[in-house]
Amino acid sequence: MSYLLLFIGFALLIKGADFFVDGASKIAGNLKVSPLLIGLTIVAFGTSSPEATVSVLAALEGNAGVALGNVIGSNIFNITLVIGVTALIAPLAVENETVRKEIPFTLLAGIALLILMSDTALQALSENVITRSDGFVFLLFFTVFLYYIFEVARRNRATQTNEQSAPTAPWTKNILLTVGGLAAIIFGGDLVVDSATEIALAFGMSETLVGLTIVAIGTSLPELITSITAAIKKETDIAIGNIVGSNIFNIFFVLGAASVISPLAVESKIFMDISLMIILTVVLLVFSRTNFRIGRREGAVLAAAYIIYLIYIILRN
Repeated sequence: MSYLLLFIGFALLIKGADFFVDGASKIAGNLKVSPLLIGLTIVAFGTSSPEATVSVLAALEGNAGVALGNVIGSNIFNITLVIGVTALIAPLAVENETVRKEIPFTLLAGIALLILMSDTALQALSENVITRSDGFVFLLFFTVFLYYIFEVARRNRATQTNEQSAPTAPWTKNILLTVGGLAAIIFGGDLVVDSATEIALAFGMSETLVGLTIVAIGTSLPELITSITAAIKKETDIAIGNIVGSNIFNIFFVLGAASVISPLAVESKIFMDISLMIILTVVLLVFSRTNFRIGRREGAVLAAAYIIYLIYIILRN
C-alpha cells in the first residue's frame, strides 16, 4: 500500500506542478515578463513547490533527515542530471547576467547553508542544528533575492513599453490551473513524506538517504520535465533560469521555512553532500563562463557526475 501511495503522491506532485507552472507562466506572460525572469521566478518557484511541500511537511512531522536531504539531493540533481540531460538535447545559452549574478547567488546559498549548520566546528556545540534563527536568516536572504528579481522585472518591463502587446490568455482559466495545481502539490507532498518514510524504515534506510534519493529525485522531476520541454522549444532562458531559481528557492525559502517551523537536526554525513553541491555549483559557473553556453560535452560530464554520486550515496548507507 505504501508503494501505491508513493506513486500516487509523485503523480499528484508532477501533474500538480505542471498545471501550476502552465497557469502561472501564462499569467506572467500577460504581465509582459521576459523568459529568463519567468524561469527564475514563476517556473522555478512552481517546479520547486514539491520540494517546499515535502520539506515543510517533513519538518512538521519531525523528519529532519527527509527535509534536509530532499533539498540537498534536489539541488545536486538539478545541477547535474537536469542541466546535463537538457544540454545533451539542446546546448544551453547562458546570459551574462546569469553568469555574473544569479549563479554566484546560488553559490552564496550553498556556502551560507554550510556555515549555518556547522555548529560543532564553528561554535563548539554538541550537535549540528539548523535553528529557527538560521531559518530567519535564510528567509532574509530570500527577500534580498526577490528584491533583485523585482528590480530586474521593472527594468525589463521598461524596455518593452514600445513593443507590440501579445494577446492575453484567459485569466480565470489560468488562475484555476494555478490554484488547482498547488492543491495537488500539497496533497501529493503529504503522501510522499508518509509513504517514503514508511518504506525507508522497512528497508533499514536512514531518513537522510531517503531524502537524498527517492524523495529528491521524485520532487525534482518537474524541473527535469520543464527544462527538457523548454530546451526542445528552444526556450533555453527558461531552462537555465528554472534550475538556478529553483536551487536558490530550495535553500533560502524551503529550508528557511522548514527550520522556522521546526529546527532541523543535521546528520554528519550530509556535510559531504553539501560540499559536493557547492563544488558542482562552481563547476556550473565555470562551464557557463565558457562562451556563455553549456554544450553537450559539459552536459555529459554533469549527467555522469550524478550517476557516480547516486552510486556513492547508496553504497555509503
